[in-house]
Amino acid sequence: MTERRGDAAKPEVHVWRDLDAGLHAVIAIDDPTRLPAVGGCRMWPYHCEAAAIEDAVRLARAMSLKCTSAGLPFGGGKAVIIGDAARDKTPALLRAFGRMVERLDGRYVTAEDVGISVADLDLVARETRHVAGRSPAAGSSGDPSPCTARGVLVGIRAGLMELSGSDSLSGVRVAVQGVGQVGFALCGLLHAEGASLVVSDLESHRVERVCRELGARTAAPQEILFQDVDVLAPCALGGVIDAQAVPKLRARLVAGAANNVLADPALADALAARDILYAPDYLINAGGIIHIAAELLDHDEAWIDRQIQAIAPRIRTALRRNVPWLLMRPLVARIGAGRGASRGRGAPAAPRACRPRGSRPCAAGRCGPHP
Repeated sequence: MTERRGDAAKPEVHVWRDLDAGLHAVIAIDDPTRLPAVGGCRMWPYHCEAAAIEDAVRLARAMSLKCTSAGLPFGGGKAVIIGDAARDKTPALLRAFGRMVERLDGRYVTAEDVGISVADLDLVARETRHVAGRSPAAGSSGDPSPCTARGVLVGIRAGLMELSGSDSLSGVRVAVQGVGQVGFALCGLLHAEGASLVVSDLESHRVERVCRELGARTAAPQEILFQDVDVLAPCALGGVIDAQAVPKLRARLVAGAANNVLADPALADALAARDILYAPDYLINAGGIIHIAAELLDHDEAWIDRQIQAIAPRIRTALRRNVPWLLMRPLVARIGAGRGASRGRGAPAAPRACRPRGSRPCAAGRCGPHP
């Protein structure tokens, strides 16, 4: 892979194509001075390369915040594979991605994210040593989703304590957007604590499972954010709370597992103006990276539990001081200053146009809206 690295003030971006394997992927390293960069690999049908780069850079930045806030000795990284995981994912593609990771020689350690499973990581690991969260049968720590859900539960309880002086979930109404691996695990924990659930997901079979097993109610995907509940827990993709959504929110606490929940970090101020508490995503969803860190640093389950419980005081501090925007501002400014990019052999320039879909324009301004 031919590389051109950015300076310390810019994220490091690698774009790679393997035409034989059908791979078109991006790896972003948020801060080249903080290595290794750790973060999951997401497979998603981005409509153009520019949108994939934008998402990888934003997600790598979120991972930096997450690692720093949790006191972990890693930088933030993220990989995205452009494609439909249900249709385009093959063993050849996954192994080609592994070779891409290996070419970075430990600068980036990959793990699971949307569209990539533990079994997929076992295939990636055939080509690279720099993988965490593989299956226990492969001698690794397995799926980090349960730890992510545990951390979100701890954060929700901390938020409730700030709202009412009690962290009890008995009778608390929670809307969960997205009931994939993390969202479903969170629903199970909330149900066990006596919470009342309303859920939504684009995959109907996931919703049916939560309703059948946990007695949840359902809401349409376009209405889940605006339910009359105590807690809104976004557990799908990021950017779901934008300037148009803020006035319509009815929850008193926003606390979920999704990365980059706010379309603009400055919206934390808009939520505060409406007396809506916002648990910063990079604090509340740190359970997953804590799980991965335990594997990389050779810590035990007791260490994981202590680190997850430590999420609570961080959340309470953030809620009392409107921390989200104060912490995000320096990194937002740095990202806006410019992006460095490197390309693998044969990778084309970002397309000048692609078919517009969805509602969010890509930052590069080269194409129409993206989801």
